[in-house]
Amino acid sequence: MEKKIAEERIKVELVEDSIIHLFCPPLESGLNRYGFINKSHEKVAYELEKDKGAVNIKTTKIAFYEKGSEIKIVNLQKNNTIKGEINLFEEGGEILIDISEDEKFFGLGDCGGREGIDRKGKKVDMWIKNIVAYIPIPFLMSSKGYGIFLNTTFRHYFDVGKSVPDKLKIFLPKGNLDIYLFFGESYKEIIQQYLEITGKPCLPPKWSFGLWFICREVANDFEVMSDALNFRDRKIPCDVIGLEPGWMEKLYDYSTEKKWHPDRFPIPPYAPNGPHTFISALKRMGFRLELWLCNDYDLSYEAERRIGNDIMKKKEEERVLLLEDDKEKDIHFTAPVRMDNITRPEEPWFEHLKKFIDQGVDFFKQDGALQVCEHPDRKWANGMSDEEMHNLYPLLYSQQMYEGFKEYTGRRPCCFTPDGWAGLQRYTGTWTGDTGGGEKTLVACLNLALSGHSLVTCDMEVTTKEGIHYGFLMPWAQVNSWNYFRHPWLLGDDLSSIFLEYANLRSKLIPYLYTYAYLSHITGIPMMRPLLLEYPDDPEVPYILNEYFLGKELLVTAFSENIYLPSGRWCDFWTGKIYEGPKRFRYEIPEKKGGGLFIREGSILPLGPIRQYVSEKTEEGFTLHIFLEPGNTTSFDLYDDDGETFDYQKGKFIIYHIKATYSKSGRLDVDIPEGLKIEKIVLNSSQKPEYVFLNGREFQVIYNKVEGYIKIG
Repeated sequence: MEKKIAEERIKVELVEDSIIHLFCPPLESGLNRYGFINKSHEKVAYELEKDKGAVNIKTTKIAFYEKGSEIKIVNLQKNNTIKGEINLFEEGGEILIDISEDEKFFGLGDCGGREGIDRKGKKVDMWIKNIVAYIPIPFLMSSKGYGIFLNTTFRHYFDVGKSVPDKLKIFLPKGNLDIYLFFGESYKEIIQQYLEITGKPCLPPKWSFGLWFICREVANDFEVMSDALNFRDRKIPCDVIGLEPGWMEKLYDYSTEKKWHPDRFPIPPYAPNGPHTFISALKRMGFRLELWLCNDYDLSYEAERRIGNDIMKKKEEERVLLLEDDKEKDIHFTAPVRMDNITRPEEPWFEHLKKFIDQGVDFFKQDGALQVCEHPDRKWANGMSDEEMHNLYPLLYSQQMYEGFKEYTGRRPCCFTPDGWAGLQRYTGTWTGDTGGGEKTLVACLNLALSGHSLVTCDMEVTTKEGIHYGFLMPWAQVNSWNYFRHPWLLGDDLSSIFLEYANLRSKLIPYLYTYAYLSHITGIPMMRPLLLEYPDDPEVPYILNEYFLGKELLVTAFSENIYLPSGRWCDFWTGKIYEGPKRFRYEIPEKKGGGLFIREGSILPLGPIRQYVSEKTEEGFTLHIFLEPGNTTSFDLYDDDGETFDYQKGKFIIYHIKATYSKSGRLDVDIPEGLKIEKIVLNSSQKPEYVFLNGREFQVIYNKVEGYIKIG
């Protein structure tokens, strides 16, 4: 039994009118120390009352009550109350919150299993582990309109009604309790509040939304160039060529001395930066290059330097002081000796990667190698034990990769890792680790979306049409050959043609995807959305694990013919059929497709021209898919910028406002701004338009007649 200590150590801070911060001073979390927590907030108007040890705080959105260990908060927006208590121990503490029988819980990232998205009845160990828990995120949302974030990197546990059915218990064995409570009317609102504290998703370069192909581990420069040439000759759009650890002279080289394998990738010493290297040849073909990395460097030296605390400088000053007295000294007994033979304390990890960037490397795959491993006997340079540093390490890795690349190149970084913790969305995208591209990875991505993370992908399963369908219809799309032959031209006639068709669709979707990447960056709402985010009041959606929205206009179904369409009307992108929900039904997947793809009624879906790589020049214009009934108006704001730099932060971007108005008299008016070229308009509607005008001029439309809505069930 833990020994309780005085509850008066708990402090209350009002961050916003719907965000309460409860903490025990000092604010010592590694997330605070290294800038992962936003500390700048505007002042909030509130009413405060204190009476006999009780504290009452009221804003326009919440009413908070605290007395001793007891807390009570009324969500004035949803008119419900949460009750609980906070207990502090000599080490750590616990939060206990009452939960109701019909309450559901979502979040916690990719950990605790990939069986579902409702965390009710689960006990989750918040500790990074390979395969088991790649990205634990200590943020949980309740269907009762609140969320909770535990600001710590120490190992802890969320017991969501497993041990005691009517209690949510969060137990922290070590460290100070530091809790943020969020209150809102929707899951989207609560996620946005959480991201106000930990940061919104980054905006990566536009080319990152094209297809990535990761070559075999044993590939050499000739095989790499052959793969690249095959993509171009076969007209399969592809933007990235990646190399696995075989590119290194020493396999799995953790040091800062890594070099190209001299036999597989001979780089001319007289011209290492081109123009005659294989890298330069890839660039001329429009490809970007990714290199695999492993890491066991002590990143805390650089983390401390970035907050103004140079550990090595201080230690050297202390050593010099010891030598300044008049006693005889033997230099052999005063020079520091480190057991860590990898880290160069004076050199940031990113420093040795600059030579590869100079040669044309665009980004690095931060593999899970040793990130996911415990280091029980390691004392990190910042003084932390591995108990505190283990969950923090992948976060520092992505932060230093992002900031290092940005500072060195002035370009937007593309960071990529399987591991992370709260705040990772500010710096990196992720893949679902060494777990393939099946339906379990989809559950992982749904849980990450419900935890505020946006940029996700998997290792596409190219040997099934279901895997191809899912792998291409994600925020990022990659094929990882590893030790296998996953090349699209080696899949056989049927799968190769399916792969090509999806690759072309992916290319056309990039303007749409890039728009939603930008929206995610400024609003926090993830690109890949569980149905729960769009239909929070639908009782069916907490159990839907084989569907998701890609943006707002597209609904994707994967790995099952048994699908559910929420309320509203849905246009089958493949066939033009219109379905009306809400109902479950058996969907007949077209022969050359791997799953369902539906356009929401009232949508404009802008599809760009097919490009072999994102920056390829073309004179072809856009196709607008419009799903609209007479008497309605809809719009879409298409975003674009230079795709590479941070100039968009200075206002250097374009938003093309596309508007469609379909009058009851049968006239369709489509308005677009100057600079956006439209080749085709495809209209799905029950009524053929009498006239179609594009910016006031008559225009031919491809009309898909809706014979009548297909009632489901």
